[in-house]
Amino acid sequence: MSIMCRIDDKHVPLYRVMWVAATPHFCGQEDCLREGTYEVRLEQGESVWANPTERTDLIDQLEAWQGGMGPPEEDDHW
Repeated sequence: MSIMCRIDDKHVPLYRVMWVAATPHFCGQEDCLREGTYEVRLEQGESVWANPTERTDLIDQLEAWQGGMGPPEEDDHW
């Protein structure tokens, strides 16, 4: 597995990703070029913009890189 992901035309190291937007960008300005894309915030206040497919791929890669969520804990206290 690579520690790099591709967002737009950039190869970004997974460890630089701070968060990924849950909803697409919408500001209502007619000349906005980011409408419908998702902000991916990187360290040091930088951002890149992902289309829906890139966003889904990035989240999958981040979860795999961190070992996934794992199975839910069983509550055996009853």
